[in-house]
Amino acid sequence: MNKSRLPRHSLSRMVPILGAVCTCLALRPAQAADAAHPTVVELFQSQGCSSCPPANANVMALADRPDLLTLSWQVTYWDSLGWKDTFDDPAFTKRQYDYAAAFRRSGVFTPEVVVNGRSDVVGADRAALDALISRNDRGATGPSLSVAGDRLGVSGPAPSAGGLVELVRYDPSIIEVPIRRGENGGRTLPHRNVVRQVVTLGDWTGGTATFVLPPSADPHLKSAILVQAGRGGPIVAAAKL
Repeated sequence: MNKSRLPRHSLSRMVPILGAVCTCLALRPAQAADAAHPTVVELFQSQGCSSCPPANANVMALADRPDLLTLSWQVTYWDSLGWKDTFDDPAFTKRQYDYAAAFRRSGVFTPEVVVNGRSDVVGADRAALDALISRNDRGATGPSLSVAGDRLGVSGPAPSAGGLVELVRYDPSIIEVPIRRGENGGRTLPHRNVVRQVVTLGDWTGGTATFVLPPSADPHLKSAILVQAGRGGPIVAAAKL
């Protein structure tokens, strides 16, 4: 990756810090809640980023775990550097910037893996990623979620700042994309659990509330619910539908 072109998106500032941290982490399997309370693992990446494939491979390797919800958000800010990502969306880039603001950073980088909206890691180091998942397990706490037909019920105490309820639709298939230009030009990159749509269902201030789930235009896509303590805040509940 040409670091001089992407001073705000590169890994140059992250790797020394992560290297120091990783040497002292215990190499133990990640422990998440359960299938009813999945830990959310979000990868922010681009097909134009040569540093992304190792992190993508690590997150893809976790995709079959029932206690995890892995999501790949394809961002837009690499599009002007030789290859436009085939799955990116400005809304996905905005989500990453929301996390950057919550983490008190001035910019964003790829690849970034955010766990339960609480902390992040580059993701290329599998041991560091497993440790992050273990540290940020929220267990079975948080509001309860229930679905009946096209109605979503959220109940329980809300975060002090309120909660944001979002519907995420993603493709569970493994999609192979040939990259024609840019830093990954000539490679064919696999994708899985690529987010194709995110819909804000509404705000939630505690107690019991009902939200309408809009129909999906593509029956092949899977859906998930995220309840977050504001934009860029911790994820307090999640469910795979």
